[in-house]
Amino acid sequence: MSPSSVLSSSEDIHFYEPRLGHGLPHDPFNAIVGPRPIGWISSHDAAGRLNLAPYSFFNAFNYTPPIVGFASIGAKDSLRNIEATGEFGWNLATRPLAEAMNQSCAAVPPEVDEFNLAGLTPLASRIISVPRVAESPVSFECKLTQILQLQGADGSKLPTWLVLGEVVAVHISRRLLKEGIYDTAAARPILRGGGPADYFEVLPEGLFKMWRPRG
Repeated sequence: MSPSSVLSSSEDIHFYEPRLGHGLPHDPFNAIVGPRPIGWISSHDAAGRLNLAPYSFFNAFNYTPPIVGFASIGAKDSLRNIEATGEFGWNLATRPLAEAMNQSCAAVPPEVDEFNLAGLTPLASRIISVPRVAESPVSFECKLTQILQLQGADGSKLPTWLVLGEVVAVHISRRLLKEGIYDTAAARPILRGGGPADYFEVLPEGLFKMWRPRG
């Protein structure tokens, strides 16, 4: 490749170092790493007061045993509750539940019950003491495995904690099981995009299949 072609291609690239700022109207990082599953986390404190909050930095990290995790940017109620009890629930956020999910992210004092705030029903779990969202078609019951405080490349501690939990029980609406196979699109899950308000819905027309190559 000639120097001129390298120059031409570089002119079409927006480059930035995050520590110096992105120079754009909105940070593109969470739009690029997306859309992301929503960690709709239910918990309660040591006194039994309920909490329900969505986290946009959430994912699955292990298959056997199943482990999920979310990042709490700041020491929020969910983090403190899980530290105190060692348990939390995860509830699937779907398109019909989008507005309720959004209501549950309101910045309210710890004593406010987000289930009640969002018009949702707490339903007793089978193994853990934390309730799940009755209206959600899929829920996980989780037991805390680790809480890790993140750090930068320079070793400095960040005010962000990764909460990991083993899924010890799973609840799935039978309507989502087609011949025993979970139908992702039928649940109409919503995912977090970038920008201040972007979400996506998983739709059947987005499905394509690609098998792993044989090695």
